[in-house]
Amino acid sequence: MSRIALLASLLVSALVVAAPPESAAVAPPVVQPTAECDNYCDNRDPSLPPSARRSPYRPGTTAPTTSSPPSTGNAAPAAAAVICNRYCDARDPALAPADRHAQTVTVGGRRISLHFNDTDAMGWAAISAAGQGDEVWLDRSFDAGESWGSGSRLGNTAVPAGFGDWRTMMFNVDDWAGYGVGLLRACGRPGGSSTIACTSWFRTTWNAGDRRTAAATALMERYNLGNGLFDTTSWWNSANALTAIIDNIRVTGMPSYRYAIARTYDLNLPAWQGNFINDYNDDIAWWGLAWLAAYDLTGDSRYLNTARAGADHIFRYWDSVCGGGVWWSSARNYKNAITNALYVQLNAALHNRIPGDTRFLQRARTGWTWFLDSKMINSANLVNDGLTATCTNNGFTPWSYNQGVPLAALTELHRATGDASLLAKARSLADASTSSGFLNPGGILFDDGGGGDVPSFKGIYVRGLAALNRALADRPYTSYLRRQADTAHARDRSSADSYDQPWAGPFQRSDAARQHSAVDLMNAAG
Repeated sequence: MSRIALLASLLVSALVVAAPPESAAVAPPVVQPTAECDNYCDNRDPSLPPSARRSPYRPGTTAPTTSSPPSTGNAAPAAAAVICNRYCDARDPALAPADRHAQTVTVGGRRISLHFNDTDAMGWAAISAAGQGDEVWLDRSFDAGESWGSGSRLGNTAVPAGFGDWRTMMFNVDDWAGYGVGLLRACGRPGGSSTIACTSWFRTTWNAGDRRTAAATALMERYNLGNGLFDTTSWWNSANALTAIIDNIRVTGMPSYRYAIARTYDLNLPAWQGNFINDYNDDIAWWGLAWLAAYDLTGDSRYLNTARAGADHIFRYWDSVCGGGVWWSSARNYKNAITNALYVQLNAALHNRIPGDTRFLQRARTGWTWFLDSKMINSANLVNDGLTATCTNNGFTPWSYNQGVPLAALTELHRATGDASLLAKARSLADASTSSGFLNPGGILFDDGGGGDVPSFKGIYVRGLAALNRALADRPYTSYLRRQADTAHARDRSSADSYDQPWAGPFQRSDAARQHSAVDLMNAAG
């Protein structure tokens, strides 16, 4: 698929054509500079002051540093703290009840291999065809293999005279008490040589017993305990990553990462304007949906209340411009598909969780009626990005998440109303997106774009498609979802169960946005 240049001039005229539901002010026209972006802009609204624009980090924080020296560097590694889980670090491999060989690499005729005792979640390194003075050790990383300075050269040992095979002691992969989700690799160096060889990063099958939990565990390797977000991705992506983890707990029954829910909430509740509210209404809605997922899992009413506060804030941006709809941001200069589909989903979901509600249901009904009349759904039954200055479909890229959120929204609205026509409409939209050659080149879902936003899109799409699939008696999209998951697992996965953006492969790199999309996919495919 060719790359698509996106030149987005997002000025919407102040054409008043209908009265909004409830009370809301009509926004004055705002002149926005043209934003020129390569495929998709991460910082997409230049009308807002820099302090309000999208950022990977909360206000007052900076990018995390990963400057720990690698084991192949000249600097001496920091001393590693002893970790004790079921057993403490430096346990004799002779005591291991099982030995799973992960990988072997060679250097100077020596074979360096990595082994796991999955029963006790420990690993060790071994060297064979060795000579006196050869070294072998483990590296341990708690940030998806980005750094390992404090976990470098674990069990470093030199081969004594007369031995062709030698090994380290066993070390824990994870730090259960400290919520450290780890990886190990085996490294070795021939005596007198400066050449080092290491295996790829692997982990035990602990909390990774199938492809769903393995993907979730790889995502949690990027969870930052200090700020409650996910390293290598941004604010709104972290909301989706947390949602993927919560869904994974629900579908797998593995509760290991429940701690991230309250931790994220407590650390970030005061951020921006409080209650997970910032200047982007789609961001607010993503967090609102995350907290509704948390509420469903835990029953804690504070999550429901925060989602409700977010929805009330977004409603303040509904007005009569273009006949209705909510603005994308506080700059009030673009009405787009993702924000308005989320508006419908969030309000319908709130109604379904608040006994006796009528207010959120009315907002959801009105929101969907406007969305349908807005003509953002094109002649191919795909959803384009938003509206032009004259309130017509702007023809911008039909990103996968713009197809997925309406499916989830209609599913929630059907649950609220029992209106069968809503599921029928959702099914027609899903049929269009699952069969689209543009969205599915070679039959595998693909968004052609870089930056920090786009890698989250496919996960959001399959999450919405799976919600619709569960609501339909014949489960028509099960085979589609399984094809995506089987392909990604076979062709787009690292040795550490990390995933890249193109599910058709090949794997090149991962981050938390790419990874949460894979978790969403594995959750959806079952």
